[in-house]
Amino acid sequence: MAATPKKDKPKAKRQTPEERAEGLRYIHMMYGPTAGEARPVARKTNLGAPYLSHPKFLALMTAFRKGEAFQFSVTDKGRSLSVATDGSQILFDGKVLYYSRPWNRHEEHLLLNHLTAVQNQGTEALIHLAAAVLRSLPELEAPQLICVNHKLYLGGENLESAAAEQGPNLLMGAYRHQKAPERMVR
Repeated sequence: MAATPKKDKPKAKRQTPEERAEGLRYIHMMYGPTAGEARPVARKTNLGAPYLSHPKFLALMTAFRKGEAFQFSVTDKGRSLSVATDGSQILFDGKVLYYSRPWNRHEEHLLLNHLTAVQNQGTEALIHLAAAVLRSLPELEAPQLICVNHKLYLGGENLESAAAEQGPNLLMGAYRHQKAPERMVR
């Protein structure tokens, strides 16, 4: 018997990732996403709501306005995190989140520490705390800080790009402090 030579079948050409991405872009452009590929709608959350009516948060904000110290802890995903104020700073887990600087005799500027906010933007407790502080100070304009898919945005811009323009400390606005007793006008 004579041995017949094996015929090599031509191998099917596999798609490269770039070709596959281009094909998917074309399909999405023509037909839209399939039912399994549809992105979930961003759920609307009431940022800061867990804190705004809590007595410990209200005591923290009163202490912050008066320049006193106060501390409490919150639990997020099984971790215990501390929230504190030493008078001119609001600390989240030992890192400065907000701090104030004197502006005039009756008002101070509230500044957000960009680095702490970006590092912890995946923590639900920080997102709610950051929004609650802004909402609890009525002198500030409408809260500009929003969160979409665990990313913080300041006035429609990503927090990182906003910090590139304004610097590492983002000015949130001015608020009235209660450090000095007000004199009565006669």
